[in-house]
Amino acid sequence: MPLLVSIIISVPVLGYLCVSDFRSHVLPNAWTLGMLAVVLTWRIGYGGLSAFLDGIYGGLLGGAFMLVPFLLGAAGGGDVKLLLACGALVGLANVPALLLCTSFCGLLLALALLFAKVVSAARLKHYFLCLFWWGYDRESGRKELPPIHSEKNMVPFGIAISAGTWLTLLYNAIASGGKLW
Repeated sequence: MPLLVSIIISVPVLGYLCVSDFRSHVLPNAWTLGMLAVVLTWRIGYGGLSAFLDGIYGGLLGGAFMLVPFLLGAAGGGDVKLLLACGALVGLANVPALLLCTSFCGLLLALALLFAKVVSAARLKHYFLCLFWWGYDRESGRKELPPIHSEKNMVPFGIAISAGTWLTLLYNAIASGGKLW
């Protein structure tokens, strides 16, 4: 898939999803699955069956990366669907770079939100103390934690996925010598 088309598809959609995830912690299905449909349609129209399958495999690998955090309750279904769409956008060969960039951006986002006191570090502190201090009273520590689904525990990971996708596309543009088509 040409990089120019990837950029044209991703910038407005991912920009909207960043704002939506930051404001309401919701990644609408119409946007995430709509992006997936547009990407796969473009892939089959432009590159045929091989490009379409590359997008399918890339999407499945990207979505599988978020499956364990989703099953543990640490990620939402919108994050899984967004990473599925972004994996289809960048293709199977670029999914490792996408996952690396997304993880790095997620770490930076979480640290920024912790320092800005938008999210609470209480749960992280509790888990750290449970692992490394044998004298820590786990029961009293658990009672002081905010509720698991509190706004203080939610990091809008759609922002990290979007930034990781953009960084992956930028890396591909640089690696191809600026060849966008």
